[in-house]
Amino acid sequence: MTSQAQASAPLDGVDGLAFLGFPLHPAGKPSSDRAKHLADVHVPMLFLQGTRDRLAELKLLEPVVKKLGPKATLHRVEAADHSFHVPARSGRNDREVMNEILDALAGWVGAIPG
Repeated sequence: MTSQAQASAPLDGVDGLAFLGFPLHPAGKPSSDRAKHLADVHVPMLFLQGTRDRLAELKLLEPVVKKLGPKATLHRVEAADHSFHVPARSGRNDREVMNEILDALAGWVGAIPG
C-alpha cells in the first residue's frame, strides 16, 4: 500500500521503501501485475525476498527488479518462505535468517543518500 501511495505522489520524509516479502501475486497464481505501479516510485527500493516465497516467484520478481534499474535492489534469502521461515534441512535457523535480513536492511538504509 505504501508503494502505491508513493507511486501516486511522493510521501513527505520517505527516502526509500523496503519490502520484506513483496506480495507479487496470490499463492498459486503467478503474475507480475501487482508490480506495475513500481515504475512510478522514484525512491530507492529494497526487496528482501525468500527463495521459497509462494507469493513472489523469483522468476517473475527478478525481471521486475531489473527493469526498475539502479533504484531497486533484490536481496534473496536462501530457502526462506514468505514469513522468512527456513526448513531445518537448510542448515540455518530462523534467527540466523533474521540477522541476515536485518544486516541487509541496515546496510541498504545506511547507503541511501540524504
